[in-house]
Amino acid sequence: MEKFKKFFKIDERGSSIKTELVGGLTTFLTMAYILFANPALMGGVVSDGSGGELQLVAGLDLSSVFLATALAAGLATIAMGLFAKLPVALAPGMGLNAFFSFTVVLGMGYTWQQALAAVLISGVLYLVITLLGLRAKVVKAIPQSLKYAIGSGIGFFIAYIGLVNVGIIVNTGGTNTSLGDLTNPVAILALFGILITIILLALKVRAAVFYGLVITAVVGLFVGEVFGVAGMPGLPVFGGGLPSLAPTFGQAIVAIPSLLVHPIGWFAIFAFLFVDFFDTSGTLLAVTEQLPDAKEEDIQKANIVDSSATVIGSVLGTSTTTSYIESLSGIGAGAKTGLASVVTGILFLLSIFLAPFLSVVTSGVTASAMVVVGTMMAASMSRIEWHKWEISIASFITILVMLLSYSISNGIGFGFLTYVIVMLFGKKGKEVSPLLYGVTAFFLIYIVLLNVLPH
Repeated sequence: MEKFKKFFKIDERGSSIKTELVGGLTTFLTMAYILFANPALMGGVVSDGSGGELQLVAGLDLSSVFLATALAAGLATIAMGLFAKLPVALAPGMGLNAFFSFTVVLGMGYTWQQALAAVLISGVLYLVITLLGLRAKVVKAIPQSLKYAIGSGIGFFIAYIGLVNVGIIVNTGGTNTSLGDLTNPVAILALFGILITIILLALKVRAAVFYGLVITAVVGLFVGEVFGVAGMPGLPVFGGGLPSLAPTFGQAIVAIPSLLVHPIGWFAIFAFLFVDFFDTSGTLLAVTEQLPDAKEEDIQKANIVDSSATVIGSVLGTSTTTSYIESLSGIGAGAKTGLASVVTGILFLLSIFLAPFLSVVTSGVTASAMVVVGTMMAASMSRIEWHKWEISIASFITILVMLLSYSISNGIGFGFLTYVIVMLFGKKGKEVSPLLYGVTAFFLIYIVLLNVLPH
């Protein structure tokens, strides 16, 4: 047992095996939605306007994507725990899966096999960048205050996602966002969960985020089953066999030649690489901010796992696998070591067999964790050098764009662009790292191509 604790640095980081188990479970419950959201988004599943659904990405087997999602998330997260020893979970990234289907396949006209090939190549390039040490140099070139802005912006972002997912914040048509219908049962359940979690935190209950999830799920299940209220967590329904990887496995490799013969295919590769790089960098900055003893060596290992996960995930049959900001829910429950990641990863693998139980973990249940953890992250705003104009405006733009564009990478990119412009015209251009100039230039190319090319 002592060797086990020493391997994961449990005592060194002031944690316990029980706390890590709870943290790993909390992270899994918070991000389990990806098992069902990823196949739907990769397949371009939309409403047909008559109460039914249409799958726009023809030929993509959604059950295979479900299995690929579970395997990629499980294996990558276990690797993160064992190799980087950080409480960071990975899974196919939200936003990247939508880019996969609606931009690369439906917009650019590539097959889903070619889109997987683009994901595969982007993962290889990310791994090369990491191993050459370029990633670490780019991150080091970012002013510390902008790192704080990225972390706090992600806090607002995940809280916003939590509120949007349950209809507390909605798009009314008259205004871009507005307060939703708070009589909606899902919104009421989410508000109940937020309230319970806040009370538990006020009472200084350890693992308050996790207990808040459990209490909310139980109450929602009771209300749904006893009173027949719609949108509540449901009892698991068993039956049917396991899905197969056969329709998607290895298709990314087979499609590489047909992708690379088209010059525009390189844009798809670059776009996947750009978004993955900044989403991962932002996530790891935010996570390690909560782990004061995390070293650059740990972050380097985490990026190696992240980029390798994209390669393996694409071969299995899923879009970019990346580090998840929802990992902060586990950290909020007390997780500090890689043991939590191993627990989360094992649960993802078990979900292949226990998928029916995930019907209990709805957006109404996880909203509380996302809002409360977002609040914890936003505290880093106090460490931003607001008295410096070039820092304050760049930090503000980072947070604002990240939230309103629904994209971590967009927020980071526009924040960098703002900082570089202000420094140049403020005659402080020499203080900016050449790497930051390079990254900003790549961001500009990305934005131009994204808006010029069809999607």
